[in-house]
Amino acid sequence: MMVERLSELDRDEALDGLTEWDWDESRDAISRRFVFADFNEAFGFMTRVALLAEKADHHPEWSNVWNRVDIVLTTHDAGGLSARDIDMAEAIDALVG
Repeated sequence: MMVERLSELDRDEALDGLTEWDWDESRDAISRRFVFADFNEAFGFMTRVALLAEKADHHPEWSNVWNRVDIVLTTHDAGGLSARDIDMAEAIDALVG
């Protein structure tokens, strides 16, 4: 199934609802840093995100250093941000309340 890149208008509208995420214009991607009490909490969060990502067949770029998890979302097949990234960001936000 072909995934389409969001139009500028659709992207701007979607990002209005994702106030904790930063848009990287150079990559047409969104990113967010999550900070937890310790490594155990960070790793547990990553596990929950991994389950969401596998179910959606849409996997984030991410890194973890002790209590921090940095996530980047973009759709490589679309050449930038797509509705799949917005949906994934909303699902990830729901995990942290």
